[in-house]
Amino acid sequence: MDKVRLAAVKTIFEITVKGAYSNVALAQTLRREKFFDLDRRFFTELVYGTIKTLPTLDWKLQKYLTREIEKVDAKVLSILRLSMYQIFFMDRVPNSAAVNESVEIAKKITNLGASKFVNGVLRNCLREIEKSALPTGDDAESIALQNFHPTWIVKLLIAEFGVETAKKICAANNIEPQLCLRVNLLKTSREKILAEYPNAEKSNLVPEGIILKNHGALDNFKPLKIGLCQVQDESSMFAAHFLNPQPNDFVIDCCAAPGGKSTHMAELMQNRGKIVSVDVFEQKIEHIKQNAKRLGIKIIEPVLLDARLIGEKYFEQADKILIDAPCSGLGVIRRKADLRIKKFPAEIAELPKLQQEILFGASKALKSGGILVYSTCTILRRENEDVIEKFLTENKNFELLETKNFLPHIDGTDGFFCAKLIKH
Repeated sequence: MDKVRLAAVKTIFEITVKGAYSNVALAQTLRREKFFDLDRRFFTELVYGTIKTLPTLDWKLQKYLTREIEKVDAKVLSILRLSMYQIFFMDRVPNSAAVNESVEIAKKITNLGASKFVNGVLRNCLREIEKSALPTGDDAESIALQNFHPTWIVKLLIAEFGVETAKKICAANNIEPQLCLRVNLLKTSREKILAEYPNAEKSNLVPEGIILKNHGALDNFKPLKIGLCQVQDESSMFAAHFLNPQPNDFVIDCCAAPGGKSTHMAELMQNRGKIVSVDVFEQKIEHIKQNAKRLGIKIIEPVLLDARLIGEKYFEQADKILIDAPCSGLGVIRRKADLRIKKFPAEIAELPKLQQEILFGASKALKSGGILVYSTCTILRRENEDVIEKFLTENKNFELLETKNFLPHIDGTDGFFCAKLIKH
């Protein structure tokens, strides 16, 4: 029995049934199993590929079931999903291998009856492969199936951008993202990292950004381990430059964990001044501390606090404030495959209220003449421009200076929004 496929089935089960984050579950398995490089890449593709295409896989799978997919045992369903991914989306994997290995896995982790069921469904699939051919229309459901998105997300994108742009965004979400790193300029330079790693190239968006290609396991990437670099997308790096913190500023990072933007700002401030990095979860405060220590940052003060209460605690004290607000994350679907299966319309509908509450509450901590940047990793107007417009309507002492939108299909980055405000 294939150890890699077995590990993939278990990881898919953890993500889809137990709610684990795909990147965390995958990393934990890789650390535990210690696969060779080829197996590591195969395992990663099996897991991320299955999760990424899950809405479409389930639609296809239902064509070969005599019961509703929700009534299939969760472990068996994980096996079938992995098998269907190999059959439909991995040309280099023989169908016989996908089926036979899945049957063996079913025998090991379920029972003989379940293995016969798996064998029957997959054989039926191979006999009638055309039965699950995808629709070719331009309606929301067809676009969703063609691009492995839930239909409700495609409907949101069509309402916001129109059909053609929605299709482009969905297609961009399916392109494997490049690994972006931020060079820690307190310890080294971009030129030194580029000279040592010929498979890296400069970012054209930010001066400390590099794009690393053909990398192995990040746990073994020395510059990360010793604090010379931090994983961070180019659009996310842009936020610190947009705020433009200076040495000796007092800066508040309102939703700071795991500390990527806080540590970036500290580097831009040359490790001089003060950054209060706020988060509402105690465990995430520890992540901020760990990242700051690894990167050699001395000016970050992690604070456990609801971001809506920042204005009460630090009333008119901050020179600059960064609010990287909780959001739907629809700009980072290409990087976080499980967003396709874990986000729901009702949850997204509630976010603007929270975003406005954080913006209203935290803004009270800003000095007169200070700068505030509101950012999200979503591309929906309701979480971006609409939130800013409502805030400005009710806070006449603030002025909008500039906004910046990043779209995956145009900029090749994560989807991202920034608005810069000044307080008069």
